[in-house]
Amino acid sequence: AFTLVKYRRFGGRTLFSGMVSAPLVMPEVIIGLSLLLMLVAVQRATGSNLFDRGLMTIWLGHLLLGMAYATVVIQARLVDLNPQLEEAAMDLGARPLQVFVLVTLPLILQALASAWLLTFSLSLDDVVVSAFLSGPGSTTMPLVIFSRARLGLNPSVNAVATVIIAIVAVCVTVGSLLIARAERRRAAEISAAQRGQ
Repeated sequence: AFTLVKYRRFGGRTLFSGMVSAPLVMPEVIIGLSLLLMLVAVQRATGSNLFDRGLMTIWLGHLLLGMAYATVVIQARLVDLNPQLEEAAMDLGARPLQVFVLVTLPLILQALASAWLLTFSLSLDDVVVSAFLSGPGSTTMPLVIFSRARLGLNPSVNAVATVIIAIVAVCVTVGSLLIARAERRRAAEISAAQRGQ
């Protein structure tokens, strides 16, 4: 996202942007199958066991899916950033890394949190890519729930669903309270700054 916003003109930008956004429009079956075929080809070519189907391949698949969604969220925030804030920090002697850590990162922190929550919920919900990329002895919670639900609903599936709903409700409530507190603090700082002028 940072590259697509900050460096608007570079060779292959359209191709790079298309590759990052492709998982948004491709069916998950195609993504899972193509990743499986690619990983098998890499494993055969290198002879490495690193890409045996398991937790690593599931992680790579979820990373690919989540990266596309996170890029959209973070890119939307980066586009709205005022470039004068970063320029002012550089004028005051900040190096590029300092500008990113001290100016840009705090300004996109909410977008990063939103992107993390979105990708986490997508990963928690994903069955298709996990089914293609999981191997013997490695499975994800959605795959377990799906396999048990196919055999008929049992109390363990209901219990897991209830726990997930409770965790989501608590996280949403805590997040809302933290955001409201930050907004109140920001409003108080703005009013104090206006009174001081």
